[in-house]
Amino acid sequence: MPGVVASLLRAGSLVGRVAGVVAGVMAGVMGGLIGGLIGVSTASAAMAPLLLDGGLGPGWRQVNLPQQKPPVTLYSVEPLAAGPLTPAGATTQLKVDVRGSYGNLVLDLPRVGAPATLSWAWRLQQANPAIDLGRKEGDDLPLKVCLSFDLALDQVPFIERQLLRLARSRSAEALPAATLCWVWAGAEAKGALIDNPYTRRVRYIVLRQQTEAGEQWFNETRDVEADFKRAFGDESATMPPVTALIVAGDGDNTQARSLAWLTALRWGP
Repeated sequence: MPGVVASLLRAGSLVGRVAGVVAGVMAGVMGGLIGGLIGVSTASAAMAPLLLDGGLGPGWRQVNLPQQKPPVTLYSVEPLAAGPLTPAGATTQLKVDVRGSYGNLVLDLPRVGAPATLSWAWRLQQANPAIDLGRKEGDDLPLKVCLSFDLALDQVPFIERQLLRLARSRSAEALPAATLCWVWAGAEAKGALIDNPYTRRVRYIVLRQQTEAGEQWFNETRDVEADFKRAFGDESATMPPVTALIVAGDGDNTQARSLAWLTALRWGP
């Protein structure tokens, strides 16, 4: 048997692995992303605001799975009253209502230079106790903020590269080679770096746990380059251009409910 075929078969069923890559990358909030068609901008583009008083900002859209069977995650923009627990200056908030559902909010970006920092405030009102990010059956999150990167395919490990090529050939979407998500997890340790159980093309950094659910807002500011190098430094010594910014919550694997809120999403130069 030829060596390449033998290697793929040793990695598992080819059909099953291809399906896993497609499902994992798509379920890892990568559906419908645009990239690779125009030149790279060396400077970070101005990010379209996620929230406006009347709804989502320009360019943001909801992306679901092709022929999706689970319900669609419900996103709505609501007023945010000022108070002692409210993030300073925030007047609107995004409600992420997960009911055994799936769906992403995506802002496509023209392969721009990555921002130095990414900041937001979030709050978890109702946790999903069934989350287990080490298992496909538990791979759900009440809220995550992600960046997808235009990582060169030749930097992806050989087996994953072939599977990604096959997945791309079977998908109408521009599946990215690297996606980094900052997540509100279950019982996983804060600071943990976790590979998505469907595909290593998506990697998580845990910022918050389900025990922190309540009325308190948490402010986050991430050093994008440092986090990218921590997550994907085994494949790339430099940070590639960004192709999309994603906000999402899902519960389709656990068939569970969660409720979370996000505001003040922005990036620094």
